[in-house]
Amino acid sequence: MEEKRALAAFAALSQETRLRIVRLLVTAGSEGLPAGAIGEAMDGATSSRMSFHLGHLEHAGLVTSRREGRQIIYSVTYQALSDLIAFLMRDCCQGRAEICAPVVAALSCSCEPDKDPAHA
Repeated sequence: MEEKRALAAFAALSQETRLRIVRLLVTAGSEGLPAGAIGEAMDGATSSRMSFHLGHLEHAGLVTSRREGRQIIYSVTYQALSDLIAFLMRDCCQGRAEICAPVVAALSCSCEPDKDPAHA
C-alpha cells in the first residue's frame, strides 16, 4: 500500500461513525449488510448521513457495495484492512521478532477457516 492510499484510509477511519461502520462490517463478514441495517446500528442515522459516510469509506477503498434487488449491500474490503495493517507494520521488527510479537498475537483470528470436507 502506498502512503497516499494509507492516508486516505486513515482519514476515513478518523471519524467516529465511519470507524463504527467498518467495525460493524468486519463482524458482519463477507455477506455484508444492507445500508438500512447499518443506519439502524448507527443509532437510526438518516439515509443521507449513511450515504455520506459509506461513500467516504468506499472512496477510501475500505468498503465495497453491491446491489441486491432494491437494497445496496455494503461489505468491508478485508484486503484493504490487511494492507493498511501491513503498511503500518512493514518495518516493525528490524530483525527483532519480539518487538512485533504482541501485534501478531493481537491479530490472531480466533475462528478457523471453513474446511472443505472433500479436502479434509
